[in-house]
Amino acid sequence: MSGEAWLMWDEKVTGYNFGPGHPMDPVRLALTMRLVEAFGLDKQLTVKSALSCGDSTLSLVHRPDYLAAVREASADPSAATGAEHGLGPGDTPAFPAMHDVSSLIAGLSVSAAENIWNGTVQHAVNFAGGLHHAMPGSASGFCVYNDAALAIARLLESGAERVVYLDVDVHHGDGVQAAFWDDPRVLTISLHEHPRHLFPGTGWPEEHGADSAPGHAVNVALPPGTSDAGWLRALHGVVPELLAAFRPQVLVTQHGADTHFEDPLAHLTVSLDAQRAAMEACHSWAHEFAEGRWLGLGGGGYAVIDVVPRSWTHLVAIAGHVPIAPETPVPEEWLHVVRTLTRSSGPRRMTDGRQPTWRDWEAGYDPADPLDQAIRAARRSVYPAHGLLP
Repeated sequence: MSGEAWLMWDEKVTGYNFGPGHPMDPVRLALTMRLVEAFGLDKQLTVKSALSCGDSTLSLVHRPDYLAAVREASADPSAATGAEHGLGPGDTPAFPAMHDVSSLIAGLSVSAAENIWNGTVQHAVNFAGGLHHAMPGSASGFCVYNDAALAIARLLESGAERVVYLDVDVHHGDGVQAAFWDDPRVLTISLHEHPRHLFPGTGWPEEHGADSAPGHAVNVALPPGTSDAGWLRALHGVVPELLAAFRPQVLVTQHGADTHFEDPLAHLTVSLDAQRAAMEACHSWAHEFAEGRWLGLGGGGYAVIDVVPRSWTHLVAIAGHVPIAPETPVPEEWLHVVRTLTRSSGPRRMTDGRQPTWRDWEAGYDPADPLDQAIRAARRSVYPAHGLLP
């Protein structure tokens, strides 16, 4: 297997644009790629584009009637009502060429998965991907085609027997969970803000998979306000034991940056430094449990200048085995790009100035602590199905 890392990128992905004022501003993708280039990471990793997904691939997850609806809405966005397929006024409004750019983003993730599986490359990142809310027959939560689920479906089609999907976006990875709810070949793990407080309202610990795949959906529902120590305690208190028990052949991770304390759409208070620590952990787990096969995806993130570009640039650097030290100054050339594109100033360093630590689960459980209750609920729900003590 090659040790080379790929960065999946095509400038056309910045056309994933729901219009002025929408939280998912495509400038976050452009600024991330420009920061990657400012650090020279495009010379350390191999930058790859890919073909867009055709209908045969999209149909691994999505229904034909939905694909037709996306094409129709792309041709005439003003006619999209959204009543049946989620394309219209609301979170996921139709926009011109929506099918083309959405199938391109999916194609980048699917191509990365194919090449990881066949041994051409060990790690790959598609930070334009991670569109985890899209359902088989509808758009949802700013997501049109579920590139994460499509990448996993292609891995299964190619012969993979055990795939882990780990989602650390602040929102529940509901679309990926739904796609593999009854498939014992896939273990989905989602750490997210409690569904009582945040879209999409799913991801309760009691959601643990169909009877044909018990314990294969794992949900850690975190209390609002959870910060670095608690977030990392939850991650390390659930994930490594499940990985050791499940023995994945590929690890697919989704790194929505909206857990950050500056994000306007949610209520966790995680720092960039903790996000980076989670990425380092995922990299380590890929080598420890999945023979190094790792596909890292983007996801949510709506602090589009201060947070998203730095977070995902760390992801790219870690995947390329050239991590950026947190205290590193942000290149001046990138700050100039920020001013040019946004008329705003950018952050000065690749850190929020925190040094996150956490208490290991083995150090003890506090039954009165809401965070520990969330971890305990997830473990009790799924651990027995994997032969583990909760």
